[in-house]
Amino acid sequence: MEKSCTLAIKAVPNAPRHEVVGWLGEALKVKIHAPPVEGRANEALCEFLADELGLPRRAVTVLRGDTSRLKLVRIAGLTLAEAWARLVRSETALL
Repeated sequence: MEKSCTLAIKAVPNAPRHEVVGWLGEALKVKIHAPPVEGRANEALCEFLADELGLPRRAVTVLRGDTSRLKLVRIAGLTLAEAWARLVRSETALL
């Protein structure tokens, strides 16, 4: 059985650069450089998260919230604990 998890994301489009800001309750706040037009911010979010998690792009998909800032993202190949550990590691690297 393949590992996967879902993660709540608070996306902030039109940011100066892509970055993981931190946890906002149970949601991960992520700034995305792309504008929220024609799905470009969602695509950039998935690419950025896949890169941060060390996964192929196809492993990260938006399940809910295509047009909302609050999104539910599916991550294939990692458990929630593994995803959190990798994101916390990348977040602390920014400090």
